[in-house]
Amino acid sequence: MTIEVRDGVTVIEGEPEALVTADYPYYRDDPAVWADRLRAIRDDLGINVITCYLPWRHHQPTPDGPPDFSGQTHPSRDVVGFLALCYELGLRVIAKPGPFIHAETNYGGLPDWVCPRVNPAIEPLLDARGEASAWLGEPLPAPLGPVFDPLVTQWLAATGKEVLEAATWPEGPVILMQIANEGIFTSGALPLSAYDYSASGLGFFRSRVQAWYGTPEEYNRVHGTAIGDWADVQPPREWTAPARSEEQQGYADWGRFHAEYLAEVYHRWAAAVNCRVPVVVNLNPPAEHHHSFDDWLARVRPELWDRIHYGFTNWMGVVSANPGSQARYVLAAKRAPGPNLEENWGFSELYDPAYADATTSFHQSLLALAAGATGFNVYTGVGTSGWLEGLDSVHDSPYPDSAPIAEDGTVTPKAHAVRSLADFFAQHGAEFLECVPETGASYGLYLPYAGIAAWSGPEEGPQLGRSLRAFHDRMRAAGRDYRVVELESADGLAEHPRLTVPGGAFMHRHVQRLLAGHIRAGNQVEIDGEVPELDESLRPCRILAEAYREGTSLDLPETRVRVVDGHADVFLRTHPDRDVSYLTVLTMSDHEGAVLVELDGRPIELITARGGAAVVRLAGGELDDFLVKGVNGYLDSAVPAGVKVGAEILIADHPADLDRIGGEFRVHEGQPSGG
Repeated sequence: MTIEVRDGVTVIEGEPEALVTADYPYYRDDPAVWADRLRAIRDDLGINVITCYLPWRHHQPTPDGPPDFSGQTHPSRDVVGFLALCYELGLRVIAKPGPFIHAETNYGGLPDWVCPRVNPAIEPLLDARGEASAWLGEPLPAPLGPVFDPLVTQWLAATGKEVLEAATWPEGPVILMQIANEGIFTSGALPLSAYDYSASGLGFFRSRVQAWYGTPEEYNRVHGTAIGDWADVQPPREWTAPARSEEQQGYADWGRFHAEYLAEVYHRWAAAVNCRVPVVVNLNPPAEHHHSFDDWLARVRPELWDRIHYGFTNWMGVVSANPGSQARYVLAAKRAPGPNLEENWGFSELYDPAYADATTSFHQSLLALAAGATGFNVYTGVGTSGWLEGLDSVHDSPYPDSAPIAEDGTVTPKAHAVRSLADFFAQHGAEFLECVPETGASYGLYLPYAGIAAWSGPEEGPQLGRSLRAFHDRMRAAGRDYRVVELESADGLAEHPRLTVPGGAFMHRHVQRLLAGHIRAGNQVEIDGEVPELDESLRPCRILAEAYREGTSLDLPETRVRVVDGHADVFLRTHPDRDVSYLTVLTMSDHEGAVLVELDGRPIELITARGGAAVVRLAGGELDDFLVKGVNGYLDSAVPAGVKVGAEILIADHPADLDRIGGEFRVHEGQPSGG
């Protein structure tokens, strides 16, 4: 009886599956309705995996006693009973004990008594200016601080021993455990200058610098400095426009520190819980500023996590209307294989009114899967009301405002879209994930450049994030999907015959050797920037320069699939052993009319709403099951959804969504105009 995560795919009892989940914040609802709401998720949404945070501030509001997990102080704290109820109803669970959860809770779910303002003995997290990093005005604790560290360990150990141990699969419902939230304190996308300049953070930084360089003399040689002791090593606090590679290494070190710091916190917290099931995390995508890709890429290095598995979230804008949001979302889906663990299906007042309609979330869930995600989450599946004072003092009931299941338990118009996705991927998800994306080229990440470029201007020093964003825009303009590969950890590049890499003055010797061998094997390598002639220790190294052909640009092959007419993106996945393909078409918000796609020279026509989307299974070249979104009430767009492949034309007889799953047709009028 096993649960595994293989290459980002959840495997239960040896069977891989697309991980389709729905969040239910039990702590915000009356326990008397828990069973009814869980049945609604199972029966009305067709989802049998629940995700739920365990808020520390809810279960242990004061430090005077142990956490309450059984409801002794209030029924809504009976998480042991909640998990038992999930098990009785045949539901599986991803448990998320934080310690920081965000989830629109006060102080991000941390109890007030771990706040440095309340307990001055707790070391605050500091930014580059020496000021406390805060959550909505309240200073955050330094994760490695000598007082906070044992307190958080005690909380996580209690959740592991008192809640999760008995509830772990197969004796209980818990199949995965998520640690932290979107980094550490929803901080995975913040600038590298945002943290951690506390004494404990800098102590960890200097210990890592010592491990990397070995002696102060070697550190001085690489950095052009004259330190006498590791305590003399200073982190960067601002961009000083360094021209020489030696002067830029401190920025690269700080980016590397962020990656190892995140890994250290993940491992400490996961070890404290000591849960037997696989551990996942949910990184938020890059933020929306000019350094955002570099901040995120420097910090997010799943290759360092060792048995902690990658996942990501949404919360970055409407991708059908904003190309920047789409680029950030696609990068999160491509960085490493793993599920989308939070897709906004319920918050229109808090985030964007477009989410009042299911179409936005439907589009984004399909985009995540097409771009590389191994599952998606409905956040949240149910509207809730009646939470305890002190848990969330900002948001009004219901939470969220437009969930697929309303706060009174009734089904809303969004439920059909969720059910369609859940049923389609229950039927075809494992096969979909086996299929190989049709891509035109790849981008190779050389992450030391991210630590430098996170501070620099666009023309100063090596670049990574801006180069990757330009590559993304170029591929999408050409209608091409692409792959991402991290070069320092890559064993080989055979799957990437057309590869763009960022350039700079230095590059790891083994990466240069890998790229040079790739070129000599007849593959294309395009260097975006300076061709490196130094290795990572800034010693002469011309391995790549001698193999590289100046002026190389990628010679993209003929694409099998392209959009002939319409403002839409198209993604194709093909099974390696069977004549089966999946075509995902994502219609932009400004599109009107049918989208005409050409696959292997054969026309395929999709009729979707503005901002809509479709996924089509093709078996033996013939139309099989599909989902097509024909109604977007937010954009006042309603068309008879349809699909045409060859001589087969299937179209609704009135404005509606159209599905076929397991050969069974379903027509749904969608959400009324105005959401």
